Amino acid sequence: MKYSVTLAGRTIEVEVDGERVTVNGRRHAASLGVIPGTCLRHLLVDGRPISLVMVAAGRGCWEVTDRGDRLDAEVVDERTRHIRSLAEGAGRPVAAPALRAPMPGLVVRIQVEEGQAVVAGGGVIVLEAMKMENELRAPADGVVRAVRVRPGEAVEKGQVLVEWRSPAS
Repeated sequence: MKYSVTLAGRTIEVEVDGERVTVNGRRHAASLGVIPGTCLRHLLVDGRPISLVMVAAGRGCWEVTDRGDRLDAEVVDERTRHIRSLAEGAGRPVAAPALRAPMPGLVVRIQVEEGQAVVAGGGVIVLEAMKMENELRAPADGVVRAVRVRPGEAVEKGQVLVEWRSPAS
C-alpha cells in the first residue's frame, strides 16, 4: 500500500509491503509495535529501535513525540490522496481551528499571544507530561484568536489550549 506522509510541512512517499518499507525510493526493513494500553509505539527500522508517543488527532492525523520533539503527521493512502486531488482546493493545508492538548499535563509556558501570527511548526505552548516538557507546535499558518489556558494550569487530553484563524481572514 502506498501512502503520503506529511511531517512539518514536508511530504514523504512511503510504500509498505509487509515488513519492507520504501521511503522516497529507499528500502528498509521496518516494523511498528504497539505497547498495549498506552500511546507508545516501538518502531524498528533496519535494526535500530525508536520509541515514539503517538496520539491520534483525527482522520489520518497523528501527534508524534520522539525524545521530547513533537511533530504533527498526516498519513494519507493513495486512494484518499487521489480523491482529494479531484476536489476543489486540493493541496492546500487546512488549518485546525484550535490546538488541543495531546495528553493530560501542566502548562509550563505560553509562547504566543492573542493577535500574533504563527507559522506552521512554530512553538505555541510548552506542556509538561510524565516529567517531560513537550513543545506543542502550530499545525498550519494562522493568527492566534484566543489563548484558553494559563501557565501552571493543569489540562486534560483534548482540552482546547489555543484557537486561531487563517491568516487571510
